[in-house]
Amino acid sequence: MIPLRDNIPSEKIPLLNYLIMAANMAVFFHELSLGEQIEGFVREWGLVPWNMTRGIVEDGFSPQKHVATWFSSMFLHGGWLHLIGNMWFLHIFGDNVEDRLGRVRFLAIYFAGGLLAGLAQVISSPGETTPMVGASGAISAVLGAYLVLYPKARVLTLVPIFIIFYTARLPAFVFIGAWFAIQVFLGYSSMSAGSQEVSVAWWAHIGGFAGGFLLAFLLKTGTVGRTPQQLPSGRFRLFGRGNQR
Repeated sequence: MIPLRDNIPSEKIPLLNYLIMAANMAVFFHELSLGEQIEGFVREWGLVPWNMTRGIVEDGFSPQKHVATWFSSMFLHGGWLHLIGNMWFLHIFGDNVEDRLGRVRFLAIYFAGGLLAGLAQVISSPGETTPMVGASGAISAVLGAYLVLYPKARVLTLVPIFIIFYTARLPAFVFIGAWFAIQVFLGYSSMSAGSQEVSVAWWAHIGGFAGGFLLAFLLKTGTVGRTPQQLPSGRFRLFGRGNQR
């Protein structure tokens, strides 16, 4: 399922959300410019769970390795699909969270959620030597906050069924709830597989989401939600003459 838009308008320009998206894209383009040196760059600035556990005991403490990477890893991405998927979710849900909570509290949720995401992944895979990169954990925190702030909002969702793409107006608690259930299922599946090396940091998603969900409860006091708008619904054909209803 792919979210296309929601029905909660933003009264203010989500400047901070745009700046975070721009920063992620700028770092990614820098990665592309590195050529063969990109692997070393990612290993240097990505969050490596092993460094935070046995590594810090064996090699000693390093501010760059054991502090800076908790933040720098949030701006690194492993490819175009990784970047586009993260930025699209942030575009859909981040503007409403920033609009309601304000920039300071939005920033607190984003980075606190990202840090908790990293911590969850380190705890779940302490011996992992592959760098963890991506804004997914922080964006998961934004999703958790959105669920607290607008549980009954409608999310226009693209649902592909064979060659026909249907759109469905799903309540936010259904869309985000289904997304979270998938993360939990895949997170437990990755642990039961018995391998320390995983390609997706599922537990980072879970940890970030939980952090954003709890923080939003604490920070939403005194805020006012926006009035929902009407959303279209219909279907799209991938081949042949398209139609929308």
